[in-house]
Amino acid sequence: MTSDTLSPASPSAPPSVQAQPPRPATRRVVDATTRMLHWLMALSFTGAYLTADGERWRLVHVTLGYTLAGLVVARLLWGLFGPRQVRMSVLWRKLQGLPAWGRSLAAVRSATALQASGKSAQNLLMALGVALILALVLPLTLSGYAVWGEWGGEWLEEVHEFFGNALLTVVLAHIGLIAMLSALRRKNQALPMLTGRVPGPGPDLARRNHGALAALVLASVLGFWAWQWNTTPRAPAPDGPRWSENHRHHGDND
Repeated sequence: MTSDTLSPASPSAPPSVQAQPPRPATRRVVDATTRMLHWLMALSFTGAYLTADGERWRLVHVTLGYTLAGLVVARLLWGLFGPRQVRMSVLWRKLQGLPAWGRSLAAVRSATALQASGKSAQNLLMALGVALILALVLPLTLSGYAVWGEWGGEWLEEVHEFFGNALLTVVLAHIGLIAMLSALRRKNQALPMLTGRVPGPGPDLARRNHGALAALVLASVLGFWAWQWNTTPRAPAPDGPRWSENHRHHGDND
């Protein structure tokens, strides 16, 4: 053999076919449809809350409110007929553990037991937050529909505002809990709802991604927004014909 054959600088294979470092193992825990419903609900509520005051954004506020209600209905249907990990029955089983967890707090006598109880509390509080968010949307939407139809006076607007603030409180508590868990576990707990995956080996919790259904959900929401914008009558401008007619009518009565 020559010295060139033994030289470490001579690669045994071209760079294009050299072995690449293995990618870190991940597994899918949240499917695309669940993530799409989650973020569209978050977007709809945020937009509806920010446009709650003032006539200028009233159509946007109403449209986003209807969207939120429709998305909650879709999430409930997905929880009845979707894959096992997103079923409402799973959420209900978690909530059933609340009384037992409350009773277990009285028996805590050590830091180890308190830590174990804290881990259970994290999962229970997350489930409770999701359940409250889903439950509050119904009275919020119904009261908003009544206000839009002018079925009541100021008391009905106050009811609608109360449920809006209650839902905001639950949402902020939900976000705060996720932030706290992220800090305690030193891991972004919101990332799986963005990417659908978590690092680590093992089987996928969500076996199918249901990407086509997620795209259908998005297309339905966008289509509803376009239809609502094109079919809802706009309020006339202050200097329009209707205002001028009313102004002349009141002027005649003076």
